[in-house]
Amino acid sequence: MSPIDPAPLAPVDSSADRVMIRLDKVSKTFLGAAAPAIGDLSLEFLRGEIVTLVGPSGCGKTTTLKLVNRLIEPTSGRIQVDGKDALEIEPYILRLGIGYVIQQVGLFPHRTVRQNIATVPGLLGWDRARINERVDELVQLVGLEPGMADRYPAELSGGQQQRVGVARALAADPPVLLMDEPFGAVDPIVRNRLQDELLRLQERLRKTIVLVTHDIDEAIKLGDKMALLNVGGVLEQFGKPEEILREPANEFVNRFIGGERGLKRLALITLAEIELDPGPIVSPQADEAEARAVMEKHGTDWVGVVEKGNLLGWVWGSDLGKDEPLESRVQWFKVKLSPKNTLREALDEIITSRTQVAVVCEGDRYLGMTTLEQIRTAVAR
Repeated sequence: MSPIDPAPLAPVDSSADRVMIRLDKVSKTFLGAAAPAIGDLSLEFLRGEIVTLVGPSGCGKTTTLKLVNRLIEPTSGRIQVDGKDALEIEPYILRLGIGYVIQQVGLFPHRTVRQNIATVPGLLGWDRARINERVDELVQLVGLEPGMADRYPAELSGGQQQRVGVARALAADPPVLLMDEPFGAVDPIVRNRLQDELLRLQERLRKTIVLVTHDIDEAIKLGDKMALLNVGGVLEQFGKPEEILREPANEFVNRFIGGERGLKRLALITLAEIELDPGPIVSPQADEAEARAVMEKHGTDWVGVVEKGNLLGWVWGSDLGKDEPLESRVQWFKVKLSPKNTLREALDEIITSRTQVAVVCEGDRYLGMTTLEQIRTAVAR
């Protein structure tokens, strides 16, 4: 039985109880090395959060993961997992309560997808019916076709193999998931889809996830918090990505983040977080004078048409005054964003749209529009 409670995490008030993993002045010096791989590192990872570890080669990102699940032992310091001293737990017992995903997946090539996913439940002594039920649930959860469960890893694409790796790590429902550059070996399009899939899974499962990456954009996108490490395991800054982008702690952090800090911040702010403008809108029954007055107020050469809370589309000012009813001349907005979309996605829509706004809807209900000025204001806060 794992020493880490696999039960669903309940909200807790105590800040100490919220800590799932604690590193207290941990160091690691490998035999024959002139300098430590990690020196005096202290970090806390809260329950239900994704923390991304990012930094240059040699900064100790992967070493930190291996210390947590005792693939290597620390030279000094303390590591606690779920309030227990990790060094006092048998390593194989500790690992049964921690999911582990690596870049090259590490699937057993001679075992089917089903058999790979069933690895840890089998070690825990689950009965066959329970294992099969869990495998079927996970295959669906990570977005694989049911028929893939009986294939071998070599019959899958790189992205599909990575999904199997995630499913295998989640099989025994561990509260902790360690991920070592899990999407580094797939192409950018698949990588982006897998990132989105991980965020979708996390919204449902609320695991404590520590994810290593060398990609600052991935770290920003996925992390509730982000730890920037320097060579030798030196912690340069730790906090929410938006805070780090807004106020880098030092020149190292500033250089590592790179340019376009403002654009990177746009990817962290959703449309739900800003006040939307109703925009230049009229009802289908509006006459030409009313429509032109709205256009003049907003400085546009078009007007949106909304009926009973639903956005029908928009009409050019040059089409006003014709004999046909306003509704018959409506053009569709090609893209309607939701409150979950980011300001970066809204910016892309604005600069490619003929109307130069991004419209926001929740289902069929019209919520408002956003403009370049609103985005600029949000980033300047």
